[in-house]
Amino acid sequence: MAKTSSIEKNKRRAKMAKQYASKRQVLKDTVKNQDLPLEERFRASMKLAELPRNSSKVRIRNRCEFSGRPRGYYRKMKLSRIALRELGSHGQIPGLVKSSW
Repeated sequence: MAKTSSIEKNKRRAKMAKQYASKRQVLKDTVKNQDLPLEERFRASMKLAELPRNSSKVRIRNRCEFSGRPRGYYRKMKLSRIALRELGSHGQIPGLVKSSW
């Protein structure tokens, strides 16, 4: 089980990224637009830098919904490899069959 503080910090980052997503996108589009004057693009770049760092989507860490584990994460099921195997062994994931050969 991951530290509760790490899990909560990641939840705050996800919430903040969702809150600032539209504002960040508008500023990024302004910065990338080559038709605008350099001063305006620079101003947009400075405003983007003033936003909280945790509002960036890339700072969100993929974590297991079951245990909070950050590594060995399967995106499709939002579970770590350990939680996936445990739940699969108990038959709680539909369509998942433990293989043996």
